[in-house]
Amino acid sequence: MNPTLLPSEGALVNTGIFVVFVLITLFVVYRASSQNTSSDYFAAGGSFSGAQNGIALSGDYLSAASFLGIAGAIAVKGYDGFLYSIGFLVAWLINLLLIAERTRNVGRFTMGDVIAFRMRARPVRAAVAASTLAITFVYLIAQMAGAGGLVALLLDVHTGAGQALVIAVVGLVMMLYVLIGGMKGTTWVQIIKATLLLLSVALITIFLLGKFGYDMSHLLREAAKNNPNGEAIFAPGVQYGKSALTQFDFISMSLALVLGTAGLPHVLMRFYTVPNAREARRSTVWAIWIIAIFYLCTLVIGYGASALVGSEAITAAPGGENSAAPLLAYRIGGTVLLGIVASVAFATILAVVAGLTLTASASFAHDIYANAMRRGKTDSDSVVRVARITALVIGAVSILGGILVNGQNIAFLVGLAFAFAASANLSTILYSLFWKRFNTTGTLWGIYSGLGSCLLLVLFSPVLSGASDSILPNVDFAFFPLKNPGIVSIPISFICGAIGTFVGRERPDEDRLAEMDVRSLTGIGVSRG
Repeated sequence: MNPTLLPSEGALVNTGIFVVFVLITLFVVYRASSQNTSSDYFAAGGSFSGAQNGIALSGDYLSAASFLGIAGAIAVKGYDGFLYSIGFLVAWLINLLLIAERTRNVGRFTMGDVIAFRMRARPVRAAVAASTLAITFVYLIAQMAGAGGLVALLLDVHTGAGQALVIAVVGLVMMLYVLIGGMKGTTWVQIIKATLLLLSVALITIFLLGKFGYDMSHLLREAAKNNPNGEAIFAPGVQYGKSALTQFDFISMSLALVLGTAGLPHVLMRFYTVPNAREARRSTVWAIWIIAIFYLCTLVIGYGASALVGSEAITAAPGGENSAAPLLAYRIGGTVLLGIVASVAFATILAVVAGLTLTASASFAHDIYANAMRRGKTDSDSVVRVARITALVIGAVSILGGILVNGQNIAFLVGLAFAFAASANLSTILYSLFWKRFNTTGTLWGIYSGLGSCLLLVLFSPVLSGASDSILPNVDFAFFPLKNPGIVSIPISFICGAIGTFVGRERPDEDRLAEMDVRSLTGIGVSRG
C-alpha cells in the first residue's frame, strides 16, 4: 500500500465520523436558531459573552488555511511557511488596539454601518457591499479548495469530477447552516469547531513529541533529513529567499497578512454579537490567546510531518501540501486519529464558509437592499428573506470557484483574500474612525481604487497565468511579477482615499461627526434592535 494513502475501510470510518459531526452540528444549529428579527439573524441579538465570542472569533479565523495550508507549508518550506502564522497572529493587535471597540460602538450589523455613518449612505454602502462580496468570494474559494484536497486524500479521489462533487457537498451543507441557524447557530458551530480544533492540534502535538522522546531537537533533525532542503528549512529563504523578486513577494504577503485582518468583513461582523464594547475587547483578547496556542502547535505539527511523513511524500499525495496534517495524524494514530482530524478539518471549513456566507448575504441584504435600494423602508422579514436568497447565490458561485482553484495551497489563496481586505477596506475604516476631514468622495476612491488595483494585479500576475503552479498554467498574460499585490494595492487605497477627500467638495456633517466621536468612544446611543 502506498503509505500516503488510506485503506478503503479507513475511508469508510472517516466518512462516517464526518457524517456524524455534520448531523450533530446541524441539530445544534436548528436548536440554537432564533430569527425573529434581522438583529437575531445577522448579530444573534448581541447575546454572546466576550469569552464565547472570542472562541467563535478564533473558530471563524482559524480556517483551512491555518490547519491544512500552514502545516503543509512548514512541512515543505520550513521557516518560510511559519511566516504565515506570524502574520496572521500579529494582525490581531490592530483589531485589539484600533478596531474592535469603536466598530462595535458605531455599527449595527455590517462594516457598511461604520463607514457610512457620516457619509452619503447609498453610494458608500454599495461600495462596501461590493468589497465585501469580492473578499468573501476569494476567501470562500480557498476553503472550498481545502475541502476538495482533504477528501481527495481521505477517499483516494483523483478525478476532477469526484473532487468537484465533494466541493459541491461542502457548499450545500454550508448553505444549510446559514439558512437554518443565522448568526446564532453559526456562532455555536464555530465555538464547537474551535474547541475541537484546539484539542486536536494539542493532542497531535503531544503524541508527536512523544514519538521523539519529547526532544524537540531530535524531531527537527529528522525533519531536516526527510526534506530535500535539509537544515535550510530552519532559516528564512527556502521559498522567499531565491531572488530579489521573491523577497519583495514576501514583503507584499506580510503586509497583506498583518493589515488584512482588520479589514475582513466576517471578523468585523462578529463584534456585533456581544452586548457592549468591553465584551468586544475581551473577545479579541480571548481570540489572540487561542490563535497563539494554535499556531505554536502547527509549528511542531509542520516539522513533525516532515520528519515522519517526508516532504516529498506530502507533495505527492492527493491535496499536495494541504495533506501534511492528515497524513501525520495517520502515521501517529492510524485510521481513528485521522478520522478525527479529518472531521475537525471539515468542521473548520464548514464553520468558516458559513460565517463568510452569512457576512456576504448580510451585507447585500442590509447595505444594498434595505438601505441603498429601499432607503430603510422595509421590514425584518423581507431583509432576512433577501439574505437567505443571497446566501444561496453566493454558495453556488463559491462552489464553482472552489472547483476552479482546486489543488492550490490554501494558505496562499487566503493570503490573497487578506490583500483584498487590506486594499479595499482598511484605509476607509481607519480614515472614517480617526480623520475628521474624510468624506464620501474619499471613501469611494479608497474602496474602489484598492479593490480595483488588487483585482487587476491578481488577474495579470503568476497567480492566474504564466507559471507552472498558476490556475491557468498553459497560457501567459501576466505582466505583474508578484503573486501577492498588497505592497502596491494597499498604498494605492490609502493615497487615493486621501486625494479623493481633498478633491471632493462636500464637507463633513459636523453633527454626525460629533455623534460618531461620542458613540465610538462611549457606546452611548448604540441600539441592537
